[in-house]
Amino acid sequence: MKLNFPACLALTLAYEGGYVNNPKDPGGATNKGITIGTLRNLGIDVDGDGDSDVIDLKAIRPADVEYVYRSFYWNPVQGDMLPKGLDHAVFDASVMSGVMRASQWLQRAVGVDDDGSIGPVSIRAVQSKNDIIGLIHSVCDQRLAFCKVAKNRQTGALLWTTFGKGWTSRIEQARNAALKMA
Repeated sequence: MKLNFPACLALTLAYEGGYVNNPKDPGGATNKGITIGTLRNLGIDVDGDGDSDVIDLKAIRPADVEYVYRSFYWNPVQGDMLPKGLDHAVFDASVMSGVMRASQWLQRAVGVDDDGSIGPVSIRAVQSKNDIIGLIHSVCDQRLAFCKVAKNRQTGALLWTTFGKGWTSRIEQARNAALKMA
């Protein structure tokens, strides 16, 4: 639901946390879930020195954070069109694992072609379902299964070994929050 974006964003930002630069994370330096690459691609220059660097990433403004999350994660998964709770499960999945994967997980849960793009067919299928709780569980279960086999694209190393405990905690927190919203 349209009015649920602020609540979903607050929860996701709590999971994402603050500034980190884990050498095992292929995303590199990240703050509030926004990578240095995203910051540079968008040209966000908080300090006005003509570049987008770690200083800008650490000082990112709330309006920039909201813009990134709404434009690149919420809107592509049609968050405003999803029932309360399911919107959070799909939105948080899109932030952590990408819009295409999150969309496919939702599409599989509702039994439509999993092309990775949520459009009118997917939305009608969601709206035809009465079991929103079951859809939340399905999306979260698929998400967890994916994380258990995810590999670093550069090295081929299984990421679960390093990030599995944290990912499990986040997915379960997201699941519980989504269930409470529903």
